[in-house]
Amino acid sequence: MIPAQTETGRGPGLLPGKAQPRTDRQGASFVTATGAYTPKPGPPLTRMIAAQAVLETRMLLRNGEQLLLTVIIPTLLLVLFSTVDVVDTGEGEAVDFLAPGILALAVMSTAFTGQAIATGFERRYGVLKRLASSPLPRWGLMTAKTLSVLVTEVLQVILVAVIALALGWSPQGGPVPVFLLLLLGTAAFSGLGLLMAGTLKAEATLAAANLVFLLLLVGGGVVVPLDKFPPGAQDVLGLLPISALSEGLRDVLQHGAGIPWGNLGILTAWAVAGLAAAGRFFRWE
Repeated sequence: MIPAQTETGRGPGLLPGKAQPRTDRQGASFVTATGAYTPKPGPPLTRMIAAQAVLETRMLLRNGEQLLLTVIIPTLLLVLFSTVDVVDTGEGEAVDFLAPGILALAVMSTAFTGQAIATGFERRYGVLKRLASSPLPRWGLMTAKTLSVLVTEVLQVILVAVIALALGWSPQGGPVPVFLLLLLGTAAFSGLGLLMAGTLKAEATLAAANLVFLLLLVGGGVVVPLDKFPPGAQDVLGLLPISALSEGLRDVLQHGAGIPWGNLGILTAWAVAGLAAAGRFFRWE
């Protein structure tokens, strides 16, 4: 590429009556020996986000450990506790109690545990740093990760619902409360997962995320009713996001209740706090 010459021929300068070409902005023109040309603009931002979301989803579905966590464990728990009398789930069919809790567990396993572990190791190996320096902005990368989580959760919900229906599940209630609960639950767990992945070392994230998963599986109202715990513990456990999600889904799908505003309020508080903390403290390297 040959720079424009001044009228005196003393080197680079402005062409008579022309503006100096710039190369530091998108769409800038360049002057060559044969004339000026404009670089082809990059793909639209929406296309880049969609492509990254597809890539994130493919990577998740091809990861055996992630599939074990997000698909196999929830479905095995649903089948086991629905067919074997291990836990007293109260009156009615066991699957009617368990299906809402397993849906909540599926959301937590994808939005929190799986995302925290995957993002933590991407941060450790410098993947996030390299992606952050690409044309895709950082918020676009997080949007793509969120879309990937949502796509995975849709597949999980379909799978769990089909298996539960085959086991005799009779869901009640309407779709709007279920949608709101799943959406806010995803936001809450995503914020907490990204906060953990962006502040702890990858190995610490791996251990902590799995430990939290196991603790909330037992004490979050997923397979064990909260009323089986001491009264003081029930009040505390009821404030956890997994408890709010599982109990809210159970109120709607098992008892046919309307919008569970109390549970939605708890999930909203966790979502706002988690996402705000993740945005403030997340470190890319």
